[in-house]
Amino acid sequence: MNQTPPAVSGDLPPSPAIPKTSLWGRLFNVIAAPGDVFDEVKASPPSNANWLAPALLFMVVAWLGSWLVLSQDFTKQQIADIQEKAVQKQVEKGKISKDQAEAMRAGMERYGRIGQTIGAAVAPPFMAFASPFWFGLIVWLLGAKLFKGHFDYIKGVEAAGLVGMIAILESVLRTLMIMVFGNVFAGPHAGMIFGSGYDATNPIHTLLAKVDLMTFWELAVLSLGLARLAGVSFGKAVAALGGLWVLWTAFISSIGWLIKLLTGT
Repeated sequence: MNQTPPAVSGDLPPSPAIPKTSLWGRLFNVIAAPGDVFDEVKASPPSNANWLAPALLFMVVAWLGSWLVLSQDFTKQQIADIQEKAVQKQVEKGKISKDQAEAMRAGMERYGRIGQTIGAAVAPPFMAFASPFWFGLIVWLLGAKLFKGHFDYIKGVEAAGLVGMIAILESVLRTLMIMVFGNVFAGPHAGMIFGSGYDATNPIHTLLAKVDLMTFWELAVLSLGLARLAGVSFGKAVAALGGLWVLWTAFISSIGWLIKLLTGT
């Protein structure tokens, strides 16, 4: 009589099946239980819905927020004040004449509103659809190439797309803070310590604005996604992504300061 041979002591028990969730479940769970979501993404066949749905939601929310903010009188006044301050600095430094300054003011008044409207219409879809592929590329390069993980590029895109749900919350929170504080630069960042005295042309103020709670949340969750996809520790993942963020922030800040130095604005 045949008997099943006993299991070898070195055999590992089968891995528990990862439960499947609905798309809406993944969209909400990436905020509440992101580790489970990324485990499911890694174990499941590719799904474009994981990045497409957050992108569409972000686009709609950002459009509504932009329309609401740009329709406020305080927004129009603050933008006009910033433009006037920049023109006045050019006059004081002798870079332009008073007649040229008047021409610049007329051009800003005529075309500024059109430019703001076009920007508010174009920026949300660009950010919504470019972000998952850009950050997905970073996740894939770090995870599959640097950390030698075994996952395809589209998995990085899915992870980055799902993290976009936090960007949606950030858009809503930023819009609410702008409306409450009556300041177009309001947001969940350290620059708010200056309150109504926040100056977008001040390098210290803009640097503190980079210390953003929502940005750190997004970095942490995306790092968790990188860790789960690549099979590395969260510490390694957050060190890699955090390091890139610090380098990128320093680069952008340096470019901004250099432009101000060269133009005298």
